[in-house]
Amino acid sequence: MSPHLFQLQAGGTAVVVDASLAGMPAILHWGPELGLLGQDELGALSTAAKPQRVSGGIDRPARLTLLPQEAQGWQLAPGISGHRSGTGFSPDFQVTDISGTGTSLTVTAEDPHTSLHLTSRLELTGSGLFKQQHMVTNTGDSAYDLTSLQLFFPLPADATEVLDTTGRHLKERSPQRRDLTVGAHVRESRRGRPGADASLLMAAGRRGFGFRSGRVHAVHLAWSGNHRLSAERSINAQNFLTASELLLPGEVRLQPGDSYSTPWAIGSWGNGLDELAGRFHEHLRARPHHPRSPRPVTMNSWEAVYFDHDLPRLKAIASAAAAAGVERFVLDDGWFLGRRDDTAGLGDWIVDKSVWPDGLGPIIDHVRGLGMEFGLWFEPEMVNPDSELARSHPEWMLQVNGRMPVSARQQQVLNLALPAAWEYIFNAVHSILDEYPISYIKWDHNRDLLDPGSAASGQAAVHANTKAVYRLMEALKEHHPGLEIESCASGGARVDLAVLDRTDRIWTSDCIDPLERLDNQAYTGLLVPYELMGAHVGGPSSHSTRRSHSLDFRAATALFGHYGIEWDISDLPQAELGALRGWVDFHKANRSLFHTGSSVHSDHPDTSMDVRGVVAKDRQRAIFIYTQRTASTTYPPGPFTLPGLDPDSAYSVALAAPLTDAASPGQSALEWAQKPVLLSGRILETVGLQAPVLFPETAIVIMAESVGGPSAPLPPASVSLKE
Repeated sequence: MSPHLFQLQAGGTAVVVDASLAGMPAILHWGPELGLLGQDELGALSTAAKPQRVSGGIDRPARLTLLPQEAQGWQLAPGISGHRSGTGFSPDFQVTDISGTGTSLTVTAEDPHTSLHLTSRLELTGSGLFKQQHMVTNTGDSAYDLTSLQLFFPLPADATEVLDTTGRHLKERSPQRRDLTVGAHVRESRRGRPGADASLLMAAGRRGFGFRSGRVHAVHLAWSGNHRLSAERSINAQNFLTASELLLPGEVRLQPGDSYSTPWAIGSWGNGLDELAGRFHEHLRARPHHPRSPRPVTMNSWEAVYFDHDLPRLKAIASAAAAAGVERFVLDDGWFLGRRDDTAGLGDWIVDKSVWPDGLGPIIDHVRGLGMEFGLWFEPEMVNPDSELARSHPEWMLQVNGRMPVSARQQQVLNLALPAAWEYIFNAVHSILDEYPISYIKWDHNRDLLDPGSAASGQAAVHANTKAVYRLMEALKEHHPGLEIESCASGGARVDLAVLDRTDRIWTSDCIDPLERLDNQAYTGLLVPYELMGAHVGGPSSHSTRRSHSLDFRAATALFGHYGIEWDISDLPQAELGALRGWVDFHKANRSLFHTGSSVHSDHPDTSMDVRGVVAKDRQRAIFIYTQRTASTTYPPGPFTLPGLDPDSAYSVALAAPLTDAASPGQSALEWAQKPVLLSGRILETVGLQAPVLFPETAIVIMAESVGGPSAPLPPASVSLKE
């Protein structure tokens, strides 16, 4: 192989790197495997990629490299920005060494004039994800102020449409699309966390790409603080994605010998979003610390009681939860000193004796006596001004020149980058975990960061604070082996692969209205597999939308995720409690499929229909949920397809429970729903099944099992699907 041309291949992905250019290497290809290319083919590929000089342009046309630089003719935002008291603003890195394997590459480069050293790491994972990271080191004798360090991913020429997501509290992960025209489509978070409006991915692909078709590439930044993602097209037709931590002024000042490493930027591609997402899911599931045990069905007390902590009532809820098959009970906000509402108490992590005169022991003993684990809510990064902590240490709150930031939810943010503040919070949480048998923390983060300055130094502190939060999570897990942590941030406002390296699931949204959750879970699932995605059955009337839905619709929508209940079920009639138990039992019987299989979504042209499922790794069995979101304009509706099955296998396809008259206004029986039909995976994905006539906001569960395959038999369904 040429000493200047490198080919990486793994998991169906190939990356070709050309280091023959002046300055930094260029990525000639990122996408499908190309086969093992010889020297001549690699050389020809390099030659074929070289652009012409054009009228009005610079004499040496600039290329998109690992770190584009103005010194090499790059005329868009450079890969690195910074200065030494106003000088040294334009580095000119030259490669000094390249080494690697068939799946990784390390590039080192120097610029003696600005006294900077750069190390760039490129890796392909076993699932075909493409990871990049830069580290810059100050080799000079004065401070270097770094303002940005970006990671670049090339896009193919046919990537002409952009997909990202936006949102707000109670409506995270709402998709939006636009044309990729000349210029930059930029999404920034300056909230000190990704934020409810953050896009987990910046994606670009062939026009009209969907879940099952159309080549698409995307990038994610594994970072829980401020960040920037962009999809860009230059005037010379270079398409690319970028990702970077968004550094506030003065936040990273490199003293002589200091280094800064970017978060990992992680790229995925696929023929459709399902394949793209599958690379993330496979990578996460291969981690040594990925949750291996069945994800416990969880009862969370928040929407059941809010701040009204009453031992007899909570015991009754726990008893009903155990009867419904719940395996973990979580006591939410309201248990600690002065916490009767959200205006006081944050930071004072001491059991409030006015509410819990005998401590938490009575409720924990009751829960564990019923055979369930016990979990507890904390918000370690926050403080109410009305708290003993804030009164004792106002200097521990993030602030600028003694000016407190505008409050949110009547709270401020602790500067955990201060060693004393970090030690206080660690010891407070650690002591509660030492005193009680707590196996799970719901770790909340209920506000964005504004004016995030350190009272001690006056400097911006988002970067340092984010690192401190990681250290806090790691230390608590180290001191309490087996402890699980949920990342909650007023719902889904902190969802990223860095926090998921330290936690065991995310809370997808504070909205558990099943209709709202359809898009939320589908687009969160582009990054997060179902077993890491909290999905709960709420009460009959949604607390966030006031819509009312049947138990079956609420339970079916949450079925695939890390299942749970958030509802006061203490006085449910036995019939309804039994129906809920049926759904819990059905989830338990199939969660080994839901939490290891491939997530699939059908691209149906009728937006009133939603079809999604999970297909086993061996493709011997699958479970799908068909949802009638709204009334269809066609009546009866047309056919729908079941994607992701083995095209050459025959499947027995049947409903998990009969389709009742109460669910369907159809005037005759739907024949395939009366008894199983036998069809090939190819037919099911290309021709499909006639959709049932359903009332809006109704769902059915469909089972597909390979005939004669090795899969285990399904348990009898004990669920009723009537509306």
